[in-house]
Amino acid sequence: MTFDLKTLGWTQHFTGQLSPEEFETLTPVRIAEVRRRSLIALDAAQTRHELALTGEFIASDFAVGDFALSDGERIIRLLDRRSLISRKAAGIASETQLIAANIDTLFITTSCNHDFNEARLERYLAIAIEAGIDPVIVITKADKPEEMSADAYTDRARALYRDLQVVTLNAKDPADIARLAPWCGTGQTLALVGSSGVGKSTVARGLTGEDLAVADIREDDAKGRHTTTARSMYRMHDGGWLIDTPGMRELALHDAADGIDALFSDITDLAATCKFSDCQHETEPGCAIRAAIDSGDLDEDRLDRWRKLKDEDARNSETVAEARQRGRKFSKMAKSVMKAKRARRGE
Repeated sequence: MTFDLKTLGWTQHFTGQLSPEEFETLTPVRIAEVRRRSLIALDAAQTRHELALTGEFIASDFAVGDFALSDGERIIRLLDRRSLISRKAAGIASETQLIAANIDTLFITTSCNHDFNEARLERYLAIAIEAGIDPVIVITKADKPEEMSADAYTDRARALYRDLQVVTLNAKDPADIARLAPWCGTGQTLALVGSSGVGKSTVARGLTGEDLAVADIREDDAKGRHTTTARSMYRMHDGGWLIDTPGMRELALHDAADGIDALFSDITDLAATCKFSDCQHETEPGCAIRAAIDSGDLDEDRLDRWRKLKDEDARNSETVAEARQRGRKFSKMAKSVMKAKRARRGE
């Protein structure tokens, strides 16, 4: 049983969670699709089962890629995840929407043209690092680069994070797609993110043979347009699994402070040596970051991107109470402004 489950991505992490009784009476499954009132799950033989959502579970409790225990008709227990990608749900509540679970690798796709954007790539790198997922930047359209050479785009990507894996390729060339094989073998699970038009669907089709509508990210605000709300898991040619997430509207940072700090370790290490512990890295004396910028050792654009990610993460990670308090303060300020305007008009 364990050997067959390994083809689904099963590891000792999950085996250690099972009791002897559960080994005997329940079936381990991996969630391949999340629907409104049911789940599609795969067993060790990769047979698909539709399992009803009953009892304490609802659809939002699950992500594609989850492992669970089933009695053949319903889910009995959801197992602890090795990794998880989620986003903050829309609205004032600080709820999260689960995107994909137990991923080994995140393919962050961009291309050799104007789509290449360090800030966008750093966003996904921070998410992957925070989740404990290996990031790989896949740069497409290497056969027709714009503005600079394909090698130059590769160098820019590698400069974003130490020891970062970067693959520059022509997504329409099967020989180039084969270079992604080290992350696609039996037991491996990956997901794709990136902007619209960079070739994600072409990469996905090359890896799986399926025509997948993988999640797009709008050029102007890094938010995704979706064509369906289904999320599914597909077998790749090399034996691993690709999780397709076209229902993702956005993948904003939240609770990713550690990932940001690791990604920008050059800046956080410098900040720790500033003269003042509350240094804002503006004009304070003894600021190690300003000194590094003045000497040319640190790019000010990178500092600005770090600040923006930190600010976004702080906003999106606030609690419900904090969000409501912020909303009340804004409402009070707006009412005060309107009252002052009416007073000036003599109303």
